[in-house]
Amino acid sequence: MSPQAALQAKLKERVELSALNTLGVSATARFYIDVTNLDDLRGALAWAQVNGHKTLVLGGGSNLVFAGDFAGLVIRIQMAGRYWEQADETGATLVLGAGENWHHAVLYAASTGYRGIENLALIPGTAGAAPVQNIGAYGVELCDTLVSVTALDRETNERVCLDNAACGFTYRDSLFKRSPGRYIITAIRLRLSRKKPLQLGYRDLEEYLGETLSQELDPLKVAEAVMAIRRRKLPDPDIIPNVGSFFKNPVVAAEQFHELQSAHPSVVGYPQNGTVKLAAAWLIDQSGWKGYRNARVGVHNRQALVLINHSGGTGRDVLELASDIRQSVQKRFGVELEMEPGIVGG
Repeated sequence: MSPQAALQAKLKERVELSALNTLGVSATARFYIDVTNLDDLRGALAWAQVNGHKTLVLGGGSNLVFAGDFAGLVIRIQMAGRYWEQADETGATLVLGAGENWHHAVLYAASTGYRGIENLALIPGTAGAAPVQNIGAYGVELCDTLVSVTALDRETNERVCLDNAACGFTYRDSLFKRSPGRYIITAIRLRLSRKKPLQLGYRDLEEYLGETLSQELDPLKVAEAVMAIRRRKLPDPDIIPNVGSFFKNPVVAAEQFHELQSAHPSVVGYPQNGTVKLAAAWLIDQSGWKGYRNARVGVHNRQALVLINHSGGTGRDVLELASDIRQSVQKRFGVELEMEPGIVGG
């Protein structure tokens, strides 16, 4: 079978995507393909270009909202593989294929004693999607350990390797997010340590661990603590469809924070380099949205950052609720919330 015929055999039409996004909203892909290697990826992109179809690259579907059907080709990245390289007495580099389940990779690393990503346990999605959002939790961000990203540059059709600096990481942002569609990540490399101190300073983690001494902990125990905290506060997307935190924590000037503090003494903020990062969950809660539900969608009753799809809501239902929340917070506090997930279709 020729490469072109093999590619055609893998293409599907009219594929329902509700099982492929963690919000569980219904949407249809006009065309769909799973890719497991670089040749298939290049072939799928070429097929879409020749036939005049837009493309959507899909990982775990944990950070997007389908506002409607997608009329082009959905390419789901299924590139697997994980292995260690450059191991020495201080650490090793973990290489992950873009299609690897992120949480499983965290547990794999932690169970072998390597530290650095254990605080990022139970974040849904794939390894390839992690750098796009520069995922972070409990005082740790992906950029803290990422060495490089291997990707296909769609402008040149060449395989490129981008180091940490080239990825342009900032809070919940990256080169990949700022240049949507240009790079398709195929693998990532993370430098993990045997000796680096565990990151235990985040308040929720400190409270959960209590009097446990740091020398009694290892990466797997920290990962298990993070998992317990997340399960206590956040809904499981397999049970209650959601995309995790729907809004970024807004960053404001110190002067604006002091004004907010004068009007709202209990406002939650975290100073950083002349600015203050506000707790979006506090703003949403104080605006009266925590636990809100309408017939189809709502706000989780234990975490105001999480919008849920409890009764078969559409992507537009979710986006309308998000818009109402943003307007409410803006009116009450003069702070604009930015959505984390991307919007597709519609």
